[in-house]
Amino acid sequence: MTTTPQGHPQRWLILGVICLAQLTVLLDNTVLNVAIPSLTTELDATTSDIQWMINAYSLVQSGLLLTAGSAADRYGRKKMLVAGLALFGVGSLAAGLASTTAQLIAARAGMGIGGALLMTTTLAVAMQIFTPGEQPRAIGIWAAVNSLGFATGPLLGGFVLNHFWWGAIFLINLPVAALGLVAVVVLVPESKNPSGDRPDLLGALLSTVGMSALVFAIISGPPHGWTSGRVLASAAVAVVVLALFGYWESRVPYPMLDLHFFRNRRFTGAVAGAVLIAFGMGGSLFLLTQHLQFVLGYGPLEAGLRTAPLALTIVALNFSGVAAKWTARLGTPLAIAAGMMLMSGGLVAIALLASGGYPGTLLGLLLIGAGGAIASPAMAHAIMSAIPPAKAGVGAGINGTLAEFGNGLGVAVLGAVLNSRFLAVSLPVALAAAGSAAEQRRVTDSFSAGLETSLLVGACAVLLGGVLAAVLLRRAERADSAVVAA
Repeated sequence: MTTTPQGHPQRWLILGVICLAQLTVLLDNTVLNVAIPSLTTELDATTSDIQWMINAYSLVQSGLLLTAGSAADRYGRKKMLVAGLALFGVGSLAAGLASTTAQLIAARAGMGIGGALLMTTTLAVAMQIFTPGEQPRAIGIWAAVNSLGFATGPLLGGFVLNHFWWGAIFLINLPVAALGLVAVVVLVPESKNPSGDRPDLLGALLSTVGMSALVFAIISGPPHGWTSGRVLASAAVAVVVLALFGYWESRVPYPMLDLHFFRNRRFTGAVAGAVLIAFGMGGSLFLLTQHLQFVLGYGPLEAGLRTAPLALTIVALNFSGVAAKWTARLGTPLAIAAGMMLMSGGLVAIALLASGGYPGTLLGLLLIGAGGAIASPAMAHAIMSAIPPAKAGVGAGINGTLAEFGNGLGVAVLGAVLNSRFLAVSLPVALAAAGSAAEQRRVTDSFSAGLETSLLVGACAVLLGGVLAAVLLRRAERADSAVVAA
């Protein structure tokens, strides 16, 4: 595809199409959490079964992101987008009609393949059809759709489960996937790496195995213990295989992931910031939902409604273009620093004020939303713009992998920080064992103290990420200016 200097003539309509494809994946992930009680009852699912229903998708998607991005660059991003929608639709149909937990887990794994293709190709296509000046706003809208899925998923899931059986939460994907499939075929232009690099099959295998093992270790840590054989063995496999992947990529003539990218300060700065922002936010918001339900006493749907202001703030600022304007005015390094400072401040506000009720939490959520609306798209754009356009799929795979890794690590580490202060198996179990109102109060106070510490650790991680990314990106800009001046 050759884009005109003004961008593709139908670029904003195409962006709507790829955002629709993206929303399909995001809604499914959040909707499933609401259906857990129904799955437990109707399929006689054990806790282990439920974990695998959720983790089968995450493991497959996380492991395949780099491979999916590389395949999109080589074989065509439109082709892979079509394949992703088709696989996701077929997987959704199989999940909706599943009659056993094993069938549902297998269907979820199949959906993970489609999800990996969609997560990488949607962002890669957006980078191809927009001019450099429009890319920040386009990526902002793409990122806002992620937040929209996070906010509306539980609400949609609650509505569907109130009127239909649990399989309907998967079958609602079918008309959306079908509509997206037709729109992609008609509207989205084909684009791929013009040099047609040879496929790096061994690199694809090593990255898939290594990332899957790493994510499995992170997922297994909280329920099984960080020193358990399962965690140590999978972590060892991840370290060895990813080391082999790095060695192979440095030797092969046509690497899937060019390690020279990491010599680019713009790329390394954005990568460092992206990991830390996902680490701080993923873990903190996971713990916040527990606080809303178990300490403040809200039900799952009420808790979802009360976290919605965060996502809605991101949607409002990005769809209106306000966030993109601020990024252009401040410059990428300062915009990322300012955004992550706001996010860090929001986490501190929740840590210090959440125990006083919802108003303090609301303030923190609004600050996080405003900061995320500025920082997250700027970070994604910095990563994508530091990579040659021919490798846009790989760039999107890197961006998605960092988000998955950072979120998983944040949940694990901040959860461990909480457990070091809150010495109980879980908050519901501790509350059930409490013999009096006074004892229950001591349990919730202990949990709140642990939550405060965890949120403050998350705030520090986000702030560190903002400073580190800003410094490295500023140095990269100065180096580029010096080259131009010479």
